[in-house]
Amino acid sequence: MKTKLFASIFALIFIVQLYAETIGNIPLRNFSKPLIVITLLVWLYSSTNLKGRFHKRIFTGLVFGLIGDVFLMLQSGRPNFFIFGLIAFLLCHIFYVRAFILDHKSNPNYKNPFFLWAIGAFAIFCSGLFFYLQPNLGAMQFPVLMYAIIITFMAIMAVNRYGKVNIFSFKLILFGSLFFLLSDSVLAVNKFGQPIPQAGVLIMASYMIAQYLIVYGTITRELVVKQTEI
Repeated sequence: MKTKLFASIFALIFIVQLYAETIGNIPLRNFSKPLIVITLLVWLYSSTNLKGRFHKRIFTGLVFGLIGDVFLMLQSGRPNFFIFGLIAFLLCHIFYVRAFILDHKSNPNYKNPFFLWAIGAFAIFCSGLFFYLQPNLGAMQFPVLMYAIIITFMAIMAVNRYGKVNIFSFKLILFGSLFFLLSDSVLAVNKFGQPIPQAGVLIMASYMIAQYLIVYGTITRELVVKQTEI
């Protein structure tokens, strides 16, 4: 019942946000954007009471995601706000990584058949995107590189959860991580590479799906081997 309620609320915010992006309604966009993560924070807290380290770390990551949303939302005419937003989302991904590491520690001897393939695929993607953007990055080369490394590591650690948690939670968080990678890649290409038509809609749609799936996967998470605190 709680899942259906929050899914309905989130769907409404999702539609309003994309509508605002499509027609360029800034006040409506600025009103609905913070509600994305606020809704997920309330859902996560009410469903788990933050009783375990995993829940607490995802919750903290979401808080930094909310801060990042606000900075990026208000960046027009304030160039430093993009940097502040980048730092906030960097911290968001770091806390997600720290949460996923807990699942690895629950059964560290399990051999994930997809892990090495994931490292190779994500490393190639990350490197290719960075070198494509590099000529236009200027002073942003190091921050963008660090961000790309962290989000790539986050996606790799999401793959590493395979066999250590229930398959439903694994799939939700893995797809959430991939949508996050898509959202940030489109944002980077649109800002530093070639403008993408309706980039804002694509960025926000993939971002909202990403955060929703990660939270849903957190709520439904069950360890296969419980060697760590939940």
